[in-house]
Amino acid sequence: MDKRSLAQFAQRFRDAEQRAEVLRQELAAAIRQADVDGVAQKDICEATGYTRQQVRRIVLASDADTNKPETATEP
Repeated sequence: MDKRSLAQFAQRFRDAEQRAEVLRQELAAAIRQADVDGVAQKDICEATGYTRQQVRRIVLASDADTNKPETATEP
């Protein structure tokens, strides 16, 4: 393994990390939309392989982000 080959592998890894982050955000948005559309949490879990707790956290994180400005103005 030479330096150039190692640098190429490292770059491929960084590129994959960036793609994974974009896909993670897209999946979270899809989970939130499925929740809004009334898809049962059980079905979301089956489709994604996530636990019910993971799905709840993703959905609630969206709710918390939406409510931040309102709660920040409360005394």
